[in-house]
Formats: sequence, C-alpha cells, structure tokens
Amino acid sequence: MEKFVDVILPLPLHGSFTYLLPKDMAGEVQIGCRVVVPFGRKKYYTAIVRNIHYSAPTEYEVKEVSALLDAHPILLSEQFRFWEWLSDYYLCTQGDVYKAALPSGLKLESETMVEYNPDFESDVQLPERERKILDLLSAEPEQCVTKLEKESGIKNILSVIKALLDKEAIFVKEELKRTYKPKTETRVRLAEAASNERRLHFFFDELQRRAPKQLDLLMKYIELSGCLGKTPKEVTKKELLQRASATPAVFNGLVERGVFEVYQQEVGRLNTTLTKATFPLNLLNEHQQRAHDDIAESFQTKNVCLLHGVTSSGKTEIYIHLIEETIRQGKQVLYLLPEIALTTQITERLQRVFGARLGIYHSKFPDAERVEIWQKQLSDGGYDIILGVRSSVFLPFRNLGLIIVDEEHENTYKQQDPAPRYHARNAAIVLAALYGAKTLLGTATPSIETWYNAMSGKYGLVELKERYKEIQLPEIIPVDIKELQRKKRMNGPFSPLLLQYIREALEQKEQVILFQNRRGFAPMIECYTCGWVPKCKNCDVSLTYHKGLNQLTCHYCGCTYQMPCICPACEGADLRNRGFGTEKIEGDIKLLFSEATVARMDLDTTRTRAAYERIIADFEQGKTDILIGTQMVSKGLDFDHVSVVGILNADTMLNYPDFRAYERAFQLMAQVAGRAGRKNKRGRVVLQTKSIDHLIIPQVIANDYEGMVDGQLAERQMFHYPPYYRLVYVYLKNRNETLLDLMAQTMAGKLRAILGNRVLGPDKPPVARVQTLFIRKIVVKIETKAPMARVRELLIQVQKEMVMEDRFKSLIVYYDVDPM
Repeated sequence: MEKFVDVILPLPLHGSFTYLLPKDMAGEVQIGCRVVVPFGRKKYYTAIVRNIHYSAPTEYEVKEVSALLDAHPILLSEQFRFWEWLSDYYLCTQGDVYKAALPSGLKLESETMVEYNPDFESDVQLPERERKILDLLSAEPEQCVTKLEKESGIKNILSVIKALLDKEAIFVKEELKRTYKPKTETRVRLAEAASNERRLHFFFDELQRRAPKQLDLLMKYIELSGCLGKTPKEVTKKELLQRASATPAVFNGLVERGVFEVYQQEVGRLNTTLTKATFPLNLLNEHQQRAHDDIAESFQTKNVCLLHGVTSSGKTEIYIHLIEETIRQGKQVLYLLPEIALTTQITERLQRVFGARLGIYHSKFPDAERVEIWQKQLSDGGYDIILGVRSSVFLPFRNLGLIIVDEEHENTYKQQDPAPRYHARNAAIVLAALYGAKTLLGTATPSIETWYNAMSGKYGLVELKERYKEIQLPEIIPVDIKELQRKKRMNGPFSPLLLQYIREALEQKEQVILFQNRRGFAPMIECYTCGWVPKCKNCDVSLTYHKGLNQLTCHYCGCTYQMPCICPACEGADLRNRGFGTEKIEGDIKLLFSEATVARMDLDTTRTRAAYERIIADFEQGKTDILIGTQMVSKGLDFDHVSVVGILNADTMLNYPDFRAYERAFQLMAQVAGRAGRKNKRGRVVLQTKSIDHLIIPQVIANDYEGMVDGQLAERQMFHYPPYYRLVYVYLKNRNETLLDLMAQTMAGKLRAILGNRVLGPDKPPVARVQTLFIRKIVVKIETKAPMARVRELLIQVQKEMVMEDRFKSLIVYYDVDPM
C-alpha cells in the first residue's frame, strides 16, 4: 500500500499538506523528521512530518517527497503539542511557529542555481551585462543567482538571466541550499609508510641528513601524540605547528615524503572546554532560606509561583539552589531572561556552580552554534540547564523539571513581529504544564496580571523584602526640570544637582549610570524657520539623527537618509536638534567630564555578542566610570560600585498612549533605581521630570508597589482592561489607504454584529504607516470568563469571509493576542 505523510511547511499557510512517500523511504520516515518537498512551481522547502498514514488526498494531485533529511526526529511530541497551542492561542499558523522555532540551519530552502552551457555560440555581439554574467560562469560553471548578483554588481539581475535563458546560453536548475555545515578540524597522523618503528627509524636517518627542520616537527608530533605507546592521542595540524614553531612548508614536506597524512575530523562549535573548576553553592541567608522553603512548599500545591523580591535581595542565589535540586532529581531546567545583555552576567554566576552542564541560547550566537545546541538537546547528553532569551522555549527538552522566568514583568518577553506574537512568560507556563514541570516567576516589580493571579490564589506568592546584607533601598530625589528650564539653570539635559552628584561620585572613584530611553543623537530635526521635520518616505514617523554616522535613520524600517543642509520647504538653513538620545548625552557628558571614561549601551552599540560582553565587563572591572543606556541598563544588571543613577526624563515614559504606561513607568524607574548602592552603601537616584506633581513620583520614592497596583486595578476594572478582560488587537494593512478604510469598516461591522460593543474601532495606531503599508487597528475586549476558543474561531471565520470577496483580496490581516 502507498504511504503518505502530512507535513508542516515553513510558510504562513493554514493546515498541513499531504505528500506521497517513495517506496525506499517508507520504512525510514518517522513523525518529527525533516523532509524536502516541492511546493509551488519550482520551489523546494524543508517540511516537518506531522503524521504518517495510508489515505490519499482527493482535492489535489499528490506530489512526492524529494528527500529525507533525518534518521531520527528533530521535534519531540511535546513540541508538537506546544506548537499547536501557540498557533491556536496566538491566532497564527503552525508554519509561522515553525519559522520562529527552528534555527535557520535546519530550514533548507531552494535557491535558483544557474549553469553555464558550454555548447553556446552567439552569432551577434551580446550586451555588456550578459557578457559579464557569462564571464563569471565560465570561471565557475555553476552559481546561484544571489552570488552572481553580488559578484557582478548588476541590479535587477533576473531580467539578464531571463535573456540568457531565452538564448539557451545558460540553464537553470533548482538546488537545495544547505546553510548548516558541521565544523571540521584538520588533524594529523602517521601515514601507512611510517606506521611501524622500523620504517620510522629509516625516516629519522634520512631527515637528519637532509631536513633537520622536518625532523624536529616529526619528533614534536611523536611527543604530542604518544604514538609509540599503546593508544596515540589525536593531534591537530594547528596545535602541532604552534607547538613546534614550524611553518606550513616544513609540514607539507613531511606530507610529500609520505610520513604524515592529514584528515578532517568533525568537531562541535560548542565550548566544551568549560571544565573550569566548579564551586560549591553559597549558603543562603535566613531571609533567602525562608523564601526558598516557601517556594518549595508552594510547588506542592501550585504549578506556578511568583517570587516578589526587592531589587538586590539575592533572588539569583535562590534560583541557583532550586536549579541544583532539580538537576539532582535528574531533570532539566530552562532559565529565561528578558535581555541578551543579562545573559553575559548571569552566565558567569551559573558556570561557577554548574560548569559545562550549562548551555546558552540566543540570537547573537552564530546560527551553526544554535543548530548544534538543538542537536545536543535531542541527544541523551543534552544540557541540564539552558540559559536564554524568549526563543529558548522552542528548544527540545527530554525531561524538563523547572522553568525560571526572571524579570517576568519585562515587555521584551513579548514577540512583536513577525508571528507568532507570543509572550514567552505565558508560553513557558504552558510548556511547563506539558512536561508536568513547575514555573517560578521572579521580579521586584511584577506585572499587574501576574500580581492579580497571585492575589486571587491562581499562583503561589513568596515575598522577599530585605536587600542582601541589609543594604537600604536608594534615596530617590525628584528634580523639577520644567522650573529649572524656565529659570535657564539646566545644562543641556542635566540638572545642576545631578551634575554635582556625578562630580562627587567620580571624586570618590564610584560609578554612575544615566538612563535615557531613546537611542540616537536627537529624536528629531526641525527647521527653526518654518517647523518642517524630516519624515521617512516609507513610514509615518520622524527620522532620528545619528551623529556618529552623520545620517538620519528610521527606527521602524531601517531606511537611512543624508542629513539635509537646508530646509526643502522654506530653504532656511537653521535646522535644529529637538530632544536628546543616548548618543547626544554621551557627547555632552564627555565635554563636561573630560577625565571620565564613558560608555554607551543601546541597540546601536551592541550589534554583536562580543560588544555586549565587552561593555558590561569594562563597567564591572571599573574601566568605565559612566554608563549611558536605554532600558537595557535597567534590567537586573548587578554592579558593585554604582552610587548615582540619573533618570534624565521620566516624562517620556508617562506620556505614552497606552493603558500600561503608568505601570511601565513605575517598573522602569524602580528597576533603574535598583541599580544604585548595592554592595556597600546607600545609593542616590536623581529623577528628573517636568510632571513633579504626578502621583507616580511619591509611589516610586516610597517603593510603594502595592499602592500603584491598587490604583491601576480599580481603573482597569472600570474601563475593561486586563486582568479583568482579554484583549485582541486586529491589524489590517494595505498599500491603498482608501481601500484599507473600507476594509477596516467592513470587518469591524462584521465583528460588531457577533460581538457587539466588545469591538472598538477601527482606528489609526500612533504610527499609521510602516514600510509603505497603511495600518488600521480594531480592538476586541473579551471578558476573562468568556470561552476564548469560540472567539478565536469567530475572528478567523470573519477574516476568511473578508478575503473571499474579490475587492478585498489584497488585504493583510494579523492578530496580536494579549498585546503589550
């Protein structure tokens, strides 16, 4: 009987697709293996086998599987269930989840390969662009289009390729691109001719007379490999040349003589040399021990527990004890962090205790390394602990026992674009439930939803109110910059008080952190004569000026523009910076404190993994005096000598059109303040604001988290917001604004007919055009007790009805469930 497979493709398509299994593969394919399948006219994709059966599809002609890539599954059954939940809950397809979950190296895609036709002769002279392509192909007869485009520098190369195809000067063939190659190492061994002692002595005599350098190299090899003993050790070519201080020419001489032969050995990229000495666990103090015991007790009855501990109370130490106990039971741990910057600090603390049992997984690692971690997790020798950011929830686990979500309130746990727009904290709780594992949420400023779940008894709650070594919480000093600006006493973005404290800290060899939640030099440029502001041609946003690059950048689509010399509207030459970003603050601080070393930590300075590590290490070791940063600096970093923290403009956080603005502003200010005065004395936080009478200021000063939550919960209940209601944002996009408005009105009408006044909008979001697409937003508010599965069904049903109409075919619809 013929066997068929249902597969998931890495495409945003609903449902799975059925393919016929060739006879030679029928016995080898398992659920969870990758297969190569044709899809569309000439494309090949790596698909994942979801099901194997004997019933042929009737709606379409079935195609055959082209190749099988795995002998064993690369996805476990729990992962399939997790993918199903994600696509169902977050209203996206399993293809979306597949694209987000797997490292690129495990997803092969076809790339058009162009092949030179050696029999081609032209009777007429070819155009220059066509000749250029043929010259490149005559040197290397098979190349892919992307490579030809790069080498030739020809834009819109496909038209040239098509012209050559029509003349039969070239052929096109679809070939699979394998992005992941195992890493290999060149190693050395004695050739057959030199493998016994008698033959070796013959070579010794000859080399002594003719090539003493080669003899030295051979002796060094014998010493390193111990090849005259029972079991010789493997020796790499690189190590041999280094240890013998020999040149490649000397080495090649021995290969030509038939003494050495080289071979390639596959080696992992993962750093397995981390077998540094590990240290025993630190003892917990009485407050930490009590919290630890309360968590263990809470896990007896509840699957999720919230650890609410003030900043610098030693939460990480409690986590380490819990991890150790979980591993002792033979189970694995997933430790989630909101920022890659944090992994660099916590890695060291965990490696001291767990050594090589710890694996790290995030997007700043090369893809090949992520592939190897994935494959290691599938083996019996997987890591006991994975430390990573939100994408780590997709890794395979054999036996998961505990998930720790550190700084659980952070909005970076929420994936914004592309789909699946999942929240890693909520996904982690579901993942843990699938494995029968426990989840611990830790933070000094819990999100209001988590706090509500803990208060209503859904989650366990453990509080830790004492800072480690009884250090006091920092003194927070509010400064009214509106009044100071009126009196012309501000020095750029700095108040006199902040400058005085920075000066005192530097004199006492202490460190300073300055927080400004905007990167770049100036958030916008404005013509002083007519008020013109440069905007992005693809998006509805003003451009940010980056002085180091001397260009204007759109932070939405990444487009860059030359800085204009004159205003295109009125031809005035008086263009001024408005506002200030981290880059401008860095420049101003260097002018004011020329003797201090200053570093900046934002998206522009931390493009690579090494950049993060260097900035943090330099600050930890005291090489940097002042660290300026965006919200990256607020998240759980632990520095011993910071005595002053400056929040340069608290208002940018408060004046944001979002129901979470108040909660976020409190969390950010409390977290940034928590970086001050940690090990040896009370720190100071200067909070600069134009809204000195705002209710949030005294709450931050008194660290009154519960006062803030009570006020917010009362408001949210009144206006139907989480945690009392669930939100789904429906986004509609199109290039034609008039058509989009019609689509949005139609869809909102259809939804209102079913869901009534739970539907708000359509409206324009704050940024109503991104990458040339206009955007409209519909808000759906659903009571928490309502059946969400039914609501999701209705939303998908309405979307299908919309796209069925011919005039709405070009509509793009996507959903953001539980938006942040």
